[in-house]
Amino acid sequence: MLVLSLVGCGSGKEDEAGYNEEVLKQQADFMLSTFQSAPKEELEGLIEQPDMVIDVTFLNYGLRLGASEFREMTNAWIAGLEECGEIKSYNWTETKVTNEGITLIAEFEAEKRAGTLEFAFNQKTDMESMTINAQYSISEILTKAALNTVLGMGTVFVVLIFIAFIISLFGFIPALEKKLSGKREVPAAKTLVEKEIVQAKVPAPAATDDTELVAVISAAIAAATGTSTDGFVVRSIKRRKTNRWN
Repeated sequence: MLVLSLVGCGSGKEDEAGYNEEVLKQQADFMLSTFQSAPKEELEGLIEQPDMVIDVTFLNYGLRLGASEFREMTNAWIAGLEECGEIKSYNWTETKVTNEGITLIAEFEAEKRAGTLEFAFNQKTDMESMTINAQYSISEILTKAALNTVLGMGTVFVVLIFIAFIISLFGFIPALEKKLSGKREVPAAKTLVEKEIVQAKVPAPAATDDTELVAVISAAIAAATGTSTDGFVVRSIKRRKTNRWN
């Protein structure tokens, strides 16, 4: 019972759609005739017009088509011309009614290949979009698949080769770092050599006169013993291993 009730609801929505199929086909025919009669340059100029101009133009023709929808349909038509060529004939074959709206489907014959046209209308029967679907032969599909495969695999291999090349350069990094560090040490060695040269050029201090040293030591001994320096003579001066002056 639940399934039957759902089926009944669905069929009721389709019956209550409230659209005239012939009117929708006339609108689609008008758009196709407009596209077929206008050259590509004129169509490209039309999509550059302000939104208000486009809206008023289609209102005068009795079409409820927005400016943004018209631009999308024009771009789809131009792309379809490049892919299929000019459409020679078409025939309406199917009408789909869904909860989202109505879709008219037509089969066409063009210069390069055949295909299908789809005009989508919303629930208020406003034209929303147009889609051109080209039909490719099996050989064309296989050719495109092969090209996509070659392009994808080629890109992967190019990236892998580039990564391998970058990794191979890592072996030169230690040598380069050593070379750069060696260059940094040269100024330090040069500075050390210059310091040694400067030190070599500085004259050594003159040796102290032994006579003055003997006089000083004699005076110190005389002061320590309370005698005069006339009573002893200093023969030699030698440094002792132990210091008892403390």
